Amino acid sequence: MVTAKTSSSVPVTVLTGYLGAGKTTLLNRILTHEHGKKVAVIVNEFGEVGIDNQLVIDADEEIFEMNNGCICCTVRGDLIRIIGNLMRRRNKFDHLVIETTGLADPAPVIQTFFVDEDMREQLSLDAVVTVVDAKHIWEHWEADEAQEQIAFADVILINKTDLVTPEQLSELEKRIRAMNAMAKIHHTRNAELGMDALLGVKAFDLQRALEIDPEFLSETAHEHDETVGSVALVESGELDGQKLNDWLSRLLQTQGPDIFRMKGILTIKGEDHRFVFQGVHMLFDGTRDRPWKPGETRKNELVFIGRNLDKAQLREDFVACMA
Repeated sequence: MVTAKTSSSVPVTVLTGYLGAGKTTLLNRILTHEHGKKVAVIVNEFGEVGIDNQLVIDADEEIFEMNNGCICCTVRGDLIRIIGNLMRRRNKFDHLVIETTGLADPAPVIQTFFVDEDMREQLSLDAVVTVVDAKHIWEHWEADEAQEQIAFADVILINKTDLVTPEQLSELEKRIRAMNAMAKIHHTRNAELGMDALLGVKAFDLQRALEIDPEFLSETAHEHDETVGSVALVESGELDGQKLNDWLSRLLQTQGPDIFRMKGILTIKGEDHRFVFQGVHMLFDGTRDRPWKPGETRKNELVFIGRNLDKAQLREDFVACMA
């Protein structure tokens, strides 16, 4: 299932965030910033008009809106068709940004890049960037969409930090950390962030090592009762490839809808190379990575982000896959 990416594949940033969090401000920044990239944008203007069309024309970008003004609420075919049209003008841009509606689960958009063969060959998912409104997120905390957007993120902007106290900010970051141990978190005002933290970060790149915050692994990080959370497993030793495969397949069949993201770097018995994988809901993508370096500690790091995860059971099943 793994396709070799050509170096000419277009990096894609999926931009998500709840209504009013500051996505449009961020998008306007991307469009006007002198970052030396030509950016194509697929934008949804679904009751959230805020992109200044004058500004867009001046920025020398092309904006593609869907026929119904929305990307998440339509079938995937619509997104694939639009990207197909865009790719005919491949020489016009070198980065693609897809802005999803504030009320959408970003999973179907992310999955498009796993499922469609042409998309897999021509595009590479660079990062899922989520903008969180530091002041108003508490009002939406129970909304599935708000939790899913945080859970799926590779990069999180906690925006409007000037509107909250340092204590509130710290509490918010702690809760976000508990839900998503993998994301890079930035504190911003008016969605101001350097482009190198947003575009070309390769957060979704399977070749890049999994970076787990060691603090997260301490049990104190788990004092929360959210239904959405992260489980990080780190074990030394070698895994039995067949047992691992059977377990992950079974896990995704039974709990797939509740598992938003999976990432891992694993040591497979009899292999000199690291094995890395990603999963989004039921979809799973694994690949043989670089060789283990001499003297490098061979270990297994696995992170699950999802709803109602049973840490003890996941650990037990994972350990049972050891060779």
